[in-house]
Amino acid sequence: MSGHSKWATIKHKKGAQDKARGKLFAKLIRQVEVAAREGGGDPAMNPTLRTMFQKARDSSVPMETIEKAIKRATGDLEGVRYEAVSYEGYAPSGVAVIIECLTDNRNRTGSDIRAVFSKNGGSMAEPGAVAWQFERKGIIEVKKGLAAGGALSEDDAMMAALEAGAEDVSDGGDSWEVTTAPSEMSAVRDALEAAGLGIDSSDVMLVASNTVPLDNESDAKKVLRLVDLLEDLDDVQNVYANFDIPDSILELVEA
Repeated sequence: MSGHSKWATIKHKKGAQDKARGKLFAKLIRQVEVAAREGGGDPAMNPTLRTMFQKARDSSVPMETIEKAIKRATGDLEGVRYEAVSYEGYAPSGVAVIIECLTDNRNRTGSDIRAVFSKNGGSMAEPGAVAWQFERKGIIEVKKGLAAGGALSEDDAMMAALEAGAEDVSDGGDSWEVTTAPSEMSAVRDALEAAGLGIDSSDVMLVASNTVPLDNESDAKKVLRLVDLLEDLDDVQNVYANFDIPDSILELVEA
């Protein structure tokens, strides 16, 4: 698992315990709403909505809240219309960054993102300057403890994942990180659950094809501060960056 993935996992687990949970819910609901508006309100017929629906449920978003978002998208309830827009840039140390947003005001969103970059040692980039360094993948986090008890070894996780149609399995710390083609993620997740494996989360995300190592605490803090500030913006849904921070440095930053 890359340093960025580890940091995102740490933030997610902390966020579930404080006010960040409310902001997470708001972002997930916006993703559900946009997916339903673009592909229809039936998860069985809309793979993107099915993924966003499962992502929201994995984060304990109430069913009633999700259903209202779908109704807003299909016109059964009034709501704001959001559009998807992406931005690219560089953080300190030449780290490539992609920011995915859902917004009802492009000018506001672009201005907010530009301000974060300029005030924190980063710079915006032209469309396409950064995107080529990332590939979209399905990522499933499988619990290391089996549902029926005991520990799930890497060999067992690898065998189960490959039989389900996954591309790879890596150690994500508290879980095994299963990589799939985006179109296969839901089927692989279903197969893993059917095999009795516990699932922490699943999502389609951008994965860096190469990484920039950040081997000292100062550089790591600068990059993580910029990433955190971007993620705190209301219109920002996802921030992807190609940094890799050693566990020893990440522990210092987390402390």
